[in-house]
Order: sequence, then C-alpha cells, then structure tokens
Amino acid sequence: MDVFTSAAELLRHHRPERPVLCLRPHAASRAARWFLANFPGQVLYAAKANDAAPVIAALVEAGITRFDVASSGEIECMAAVPNAELYFMNPVKSRGSIRAAYREFGVRSFAFDSEDELDKILDETGKAQDLCLYLRIECPNTHSLIPLEGKFGVSMADAPALLLRARQVAGRLGITFHVGSQAVVPAAFGEALRQVGQLIVASGVLIDAIDIGGGFPSRYPHSAPPELSDYTGEIAKAWDELAVKDSCELLCEPGRALVAEAESVIVRVDARRGNALYVNDGAFGTLFDAAYLGFRFPARLIGASGDKAKGEAEFSLYGPTCDSDDHMPGPFMLPPSVEEGDYIEIGQI
Repeated sequence: MDVFTSAAELLRHHRPERPVLCLRPHAASRAARWFLANFPGQVLYAAKANDAAPVIAALVEAGITRFDVASSGEIECMAAVPNAELYFMNPVKSRGSIRAAYREFGVRSFAFDSEDELDKILDETGKAQDLCLYLRIECPNTHSLIPLEGKFGVSMADAPALLLRARQVAGRLGITFHVGSQAVVPAAFGEALRQVGQLIVASGVLIDAIDIGGGFPSRYPHSAPPELSDYTGEIAKAWDELAVKDSCELLCEPGRALVAEAESVIVRVDARRGNALYVNDGAFGTLFDAAYLGFRFPARLIGASGDKAKGEAEFSLYGPTCDSDDHMPGPFMLPPSVEEGDYIEIGQI
C-alpha cells in the first residue's frame, strides 16, 4: 500500500481514474486510546465499521482486543488478530455460521432475541456449557439519526422468560441493546441502562454482563453532537445507580466513533452542471450514507491555492451510474471555482 503525507502529495504522483480510499490509522489509534481510558468498562470494536488491515492493526496496537462481529466474513477477518476475543452479536445468524464460529474460531459469546435463535445456538454448539449468551432487548431509538429499532430486540414483556431459560443453559448471561447509530443525546444511554436495571429486578435473574452496544457519534457538517465525555459521564452515572454494578461486566461496541476519522475517499469531478458535480463514486459505492441517509460529509478541493481556493458554495453530487438515485444532495461546501478534472477529498467515510 502506498504511503503519502497528504492527499495533495498523492495527486502529485498520480492522477487516478478511479476513486481512492485514504486511510489514517493514527486517527483510529487516537480514538481507541480515548475510549479505553474513559469508558467505564470493556471496549469492543464493531468490525462492520471498517475492517481494513491497517486500521485494525492501529486499534490493536492501541489496546483493543475484543471485537463485535456480525458475519462469517468478519469472524474470519478478526480471528487473524492474535489473542482476539470475538462476540457474535448479530441476533439472527445462520446455523452454519454459528457452528463455524464456535467450532473453528473459538467464539463463545452469542446474541439472541428469540426462542428460535436460542435453540439454534444450543443445537449448533452441542449445548455447550461455556457459552456467554446475550439477550438483545428492544430499545427506543428516538435520540439517533439512524434508528435501528424494529429489526432486532425482544420486548420488555417477553424478556424475563427468555432470560430465565437462557440462565439455565448459559455459562455467562448478558443483556444487550442498541440506542441507534449516531446517537446525538447522551441521555439515550442512561435511559436504556435504567430500563435494563428494571428488567433485571423484574425477572429476578442473575446477570453477568451488560453490553450497551454502539451508537457513539462522530461530528459531521449536519450533526454536531455533545462531546464524547458527556456520553461516558452519562453512562457512568446510570451504571453506578444499578444494583448489579458490582457483579456485572459493562461493555460497549463503538464503530463509527473509533474509525470515522480514519478514512476518506478521493473522487474526481467528471462534469459540472451548475452547482451539481458529477463524480466517479456515489450511492452504490462509498457514498451510500450521503445518498440514502442524508449525511453531509466534509469535503475539500485538493491542491487548490490562490483564487482557486477562495470562498465556499453549496454543491450536490451525482455518482457515475445511470441511476438517478445515484445522487448525494449534500450540500457539500466547496470553492465556487471547482471544475471538471478537479479532485475532491470527502472525509468521515
């Protein structure tokens, strides 16, 4: 892999025809060190966010050894990390992936949110006695930009019976939830933890671990959430109020918050029509979130100087396909002088 000091230096050596992904492992390392120093529990990395080898190496060097994996591909990738501890936290898994995770890759931690999924895990592991089972409960996503509720999570009414059954077969038993991606209100975590506390009391079941999932936000032009320290402070306060805090392990699964600043994409402008730029990446490539979730990523014109770099104007982007949905409305803030043949770096990918 080529190494350059900046995007501008890359363009001095190459004029790429295709989009170029740029990695900044030091940014991932910095974020990991912060989480390890400030989160009041164990930190897992949600591997789905970015599994590029240099990024994973930077996280490991910073001290990350636990990984939230959601697919067989992620398991195979993270299993190559020395001494990695993997948590298969997708609540719906194929039988083959469960079997391979347990028997081939040493995975012992599995999430579930139904009787059927619990049965699958038990069947494919041979009713193993060393399982750590996490019940995924439903959680309101009212404070997040990307809600994840509706697909996973058992209701609070049905959770006690599942906890009781899982307690009878699990070596360790946990509860997990997810407040939604890009959570913009720290109180979301506190509210969810208090719900968990009420569930534990109501069920009367001994719990060994609570995994609060991900959702920790990054900063974008369209989203400026509070400081991460506000989130860890809210979590620590709610955790301290739980009766089980002295006998339970606390875990989290940041993804975006660890690696958003560690990758960008360089795109070329192939045409300009008014304030619409036609670029060589788009909705069906790296810029999915900008097209379908309304994300406004930071953007800059690379290598511009003097009058070329002055001022800012609002631009929308179109990707390289013939599909009219290949549109990133933005707006993306760039110098008014941007034209065909220019290269733009789009950050926080």
